[in-house]
Amino acid sequence: MTSTDAPPAVPTTPHPAPPVLAEIVRSGFTEGRHRGSLVLLAADGSVERAIGDPAAPVFPRSSNKPMQAAAILRAGLDLSGRRLALAAASHSGEPFHLDLARTMLTEHGLSTADLQTPPDLPLDPVEAESYLARGNVRERITMNCSGKHAAMLAVCVRNGWDTATYLDPGHPLQRLVGEVVAQAAGEPVAALGTDGCGAPLMAIGLTGLARAFRSFVLAEPGSAERRVADAMRAHPEYVAGTRRPDTWLMREVPGALSKMGAEAVQAVALADGRALAFKIDDGSPRALGPVLARALELLGVDAPVVARIGRAPLLGGAAEVGEIRATF
Repeated sequence: MTSTDAPPAVPTTPHPAPPVLAEIVRSGFTEGRHRGSLVLLAADGSVERAIGDPAAPVFPRSSNKPMQAAAILRAGLDLSGRRLALAAASHSGEPFHLDLARTMLTEHGLSTADLQTPPDLPLDPVEAESYLARGNVRERITMNCSGKHAAMLAVCVRNGWDTATYLDPGHPLQRLVGEVVAQAAGEPVAALGTDGCGAPLMAIGLTGLARAFRSFVLAEPGSAERRVADAMRAHPEYVAGTRRPDTWLMREVPGALSKMGAEAVQAVALADGRALAFKIDDGSPRALGPVLARALELLGVDAPVVARIGRAPLLGGAAEVGEIRATF
């Protein structure tokens, strides 16, 4: 081979595309598809159904928040009720969310200046429009993770830990979060990243994520895990908001624990231990509702809220001309 010859091609094994979980049907024409992986667990914890590769690690994003809140409790911060629910929240930025987040900071001698969340608008579009109409600008407290960050800062104050480095992966709190995630999932953390809010992010498989949620609803009363699950289920509007599917599901299905995550991740556990987790591969949140509703149907959930969550109409002008629908 001369110096000008191209090197020989290295054979590669292509990864198969994930299966289709939802399709976009407009005017009777399928114009797109959302692929991903999903797992359903039976009440005894066994895998009832697997689609795609639910063992492959993913970043659960905010679906990890119950584990982060449990770590905060284990570290010694005595949270309960609405405060604990907000510590596990991706809140909508409604006034009651922001008021409680500020109160949690003030109670521990902190202020919004201590938050290391990126300045943001409210997560809920209705709240964002109202917020901007009042002449407000992006703030750290308005970011949907501010409740979690307020709780993280508070436990640092309680334990004498450095608040300036509370998001460092080597910080005592973040090391504890990693331990709680691995224990709840029943598998080691596969990768470490940085979430949108700046906090360390631990990768696990979807099966591990479903196991984690199952372990929270079945945990012993009084344990950190059960306290988080109970607070989230008692105050779902603080976990999400008044116009959010997580809230609807936890309000209307007794004992359900539900938490979505960015990049189209969702985890749910039912009171008897049935559980699910999935991720839409392209990260599009528009497919979350239809896929979640179908997964709940397959788990045997029969409640009006399932149809409400699953409805995802497509508009042409002002008329409904199609829908996003699950394909499994």
